[in-house]
Amino acid sequence: FFLMIRRPPRSTQSRSSAASDVYKRQVRNRPPAIEFYQNVSIFSGNSNLPLAQEICEYLGTSLGKISVGRFSDGEVNIQIQANVRGKDIFIIQSTCNPVIENLVELLLMVSTMKRASAGKINVIIPYYGYSRQDRKVAPRVPISAADVARLLEVMGVDRVIAVDLHCGQIQGFFGPRVPVDNLEANMAGLTYLLDHKDKIDLNNLAIVSPDAGGVARAKKFQDMLKNQGYNNISLAMIIKHRGKASQVDSMHLVGSVENQDVVIVDDMVDTAGTLCKAVEELKNNGAKNIYAFATHGLFSGNAFERIQKSSIEKIVVTNTIPIRDQEEKSEKIVRLSVAPILAEAIRRIQEKESI
Repeated sequence: FFLMIRRPPRSTQSRSSAASDVYKRQVRNRPPAIEFYQNVSIFSGNSNLPLAQEICEYLGTSLGKISVGRFSDGEVNIQIQANVRGKDIFIIQSTCNPVIENLVELLLMVSTMKRASAGKINVIIPYYGYSRQDRKVAPRVPISAADVARLLEVMGVDRVIAVDLHCGQIQGFFGPRVPVDNLEANMAGLTYLLDHKDKIDLNNLAIVSPDAGGVARAKKFQDMLKNQGYNNISLAMIIKHRGKASQVDSMHLVGSVENQDVVIVDDMVDTAGTLCKAVEELKNNGAKNIYAFATHGLFSGNAFERIQKSSIEKIVVTNTIPIRDQEEKSEKIVRLSVAPILAEAIRRIQEKESI
């Protein structure tokens, strides 16, 4: 029931207008807004303002007025410029790079809303920073994902909505007073594959997980394709050994991809080192055309250079993290919008429907 659309490039006015027309048709096709919208206010920090604006456009409303700036010494300066007393508040903020600034903005926005007597505070975190630090992998290291959850709880958050958390147990880092909705963006990747079935052989396709932890995600993607009538979909996995974070020493493929098109399914692409090594391993095992779908496109370090040099055809990501300038120069990166998913989640939460 979600309609997935590509986020229009900022520099292309005609495409932006076309996307706006799509949203207007969606709004016209929905039932008239009911009274609870009068008690809802949506705010955004500086991390991903374009996504927040898309969500509001989908809902037929506008962002609440808030000033999120800096003092002369670099401290975060926040002032709400609208009455929020007793209202249901939704704050949209990804904790992506710069992670510390975006996290502090989020915490102070929550605190400011609480001190302004907001009724209920829901935070939408499309990308949950520190999510990869979800357990102790060495002595004397923090479990940062849990610590971020505690900070949000202490500030007074009432609900958290995230998109494709790195691991599901992060939901358990929040107490029972704070429900967590972990939305999935795999429908965006599925829509892309179905729209490009003339280039991707869906009748001879392998879904590959780049690590053991992502097998369940890859299996769900396989099942979604099978539900669309494509039954000849195989599943494979890559076993990797890391020497240290963001560095893979060795890889081994479990399963067969010979003479098949391949889709690598993961939750994020960071430096793209693991992804490009996986592409090389798959090519060595006889894979034909290789694509990748990852919800979060961080693209840190030399990611763009690695992607351009690799044999991958396309990398499909979503706009949980704002687009980077270098990304627009790459023909291998495709970006889809999760705004309809998040907007629908807001509507269902307010109407007390299942998400």
